[in-house]
Amino acid sequence: MTGIYRIGNYTNYSLTGNYGYGYSTGAVSSARPEEKGMVVNPGKSDVEKPGRKSSPAECETCKNRKYQDGSDEMVSFKSASHISPQASASRVRAHEQEHVTNAYNKAAQNNGKVLSATVSLRTAVCPECGTVYTAGGTTTTKISYSDESNPYQQNKKSADAAAVIGRNLDLSA
Repeated sequence: MTGIYRIGNYTNYSLTGNYGYGYSTGAVSSARPEEKGMVVNPGKSDVEKPGRKSSPAECETCKNRKYQDGSDEMVSFKSASHISPQASASRVRAHEQEHVTNAYNKAAQNNGKVLSATVSLRTAVCPECGTVYTAGGTTTTKISYSDESNPYQQNKKSADAAAVIGRNLDLSA
């Protein structure tokens, strides 16, 4: 029996800046009124939804949104990078899988066992155009390492072995 040596909770891969709710100007869009109508996201709908400041094709917030990993592991997105809202789910999922793979590799190198690995993805809605996108993810891993040099661990093994002796006795034979 081993105890949990390390629990990793990597809150990572989230948006930089103000999480898409505005930039240094304090405004949601940096487009000037005379520039309204200019397509900055080709291939997107140019229909402005009710209650929104712009259409997805004109949205400066979606165009300038960047993702960056906040953990200390060797994974993608260590420097801020742009991902389109359509590709955000698959890219974030792949990125979080890198953290899971790293946990299994670390456990294998140090004679450990991965007890659990959980990935949670967060979605958000762009305040400017209303586009739904994957805003980030969190990977939580639990790794158990056995420590044979610990005398308490050796005693625990002996006690467990003594408790198991005779448990599977079949008296009907």
